[in-house]
Amino acid sequence: MIRVGLIGDYNPDVKAHRAIPEALRLAAGELGRRVEFDWIPTPDLQRDHERKLDKYQALWTVPASPYASMEGALNGIRFARERKVPFLGTCGGFQHMLLEYARNALGLAEADHAELNPAASLLLVTPLTCSVSEQTLVFKLVPGSKAAEAYGTGEVQEQYGTCNYGLNLEYAPLFERTELRVAGVDTDGEIRIMEHRDHPFYVGTLFQPERSAFRERVHPLIRAYLEAAFAVSF
Repeated sequence: MIRVGLIGDYNPDVKAHRAIPEALRLAAGELGRRVEFDWIPTPDLQRDHERKLDKYQALWTVPASPYASMEGALNGIRFARERKVPFLGTCGGFQHMLLEYARNALGLAEADHAELNPAASLLLVTPLTCSVSEQTLVFKLVPGSKAAEAYGTGEVQEQYGTCNYGLNLEYAPLFERTELRVAGVDTDGEIRIMEHRDHPFYVGTLFQPERSAFRERVHPLIRAYLEAAFAVSF
């Protein structure tokens, strides 16, 4: 059995929050394993986050930002990246994965999110050119990426949910020679999946794979995420 820490401020009105427990159950069942989870409010990670997170074999930063504490969310993401804890960031989790890396790995302390601080000097996360709320789009996956390996194909369709912020393409070149690489783009070439190349599993998606649970379908990325967590926990 493994325990997953869900970093985010639980709200039963958020569809993704209702879907995540079922998505974990479905994927664990297909693997023939057991998984338990805890919701971790972001303010809880403002202090002593390392001790609080050390008991988890996997971490997931969930949708529905802005978070009650950006500092807490970023602390959790940094912990997963540096400790090589299998990690999934969906929608807001994807956006904050980029912020954490920019601030702590690239040294861009001023990197910020337009939703929370639109007057920031370095807006790394900005509104998408076109709203993709509740749309289904085609993504092309980068050959050799963990995402492509999980899906077992080079092109997929995904349902977005309500993710309307993404990487400001002005700053996309900052990531080109880093360990945090592009793993999937839409048909216009806009970045929709990123992953860390030197990590057991560290993937962020601008869509919400957890919503597959509403159709009783095991999502390949969530399955691969749990596989990585089970592998490193033994």
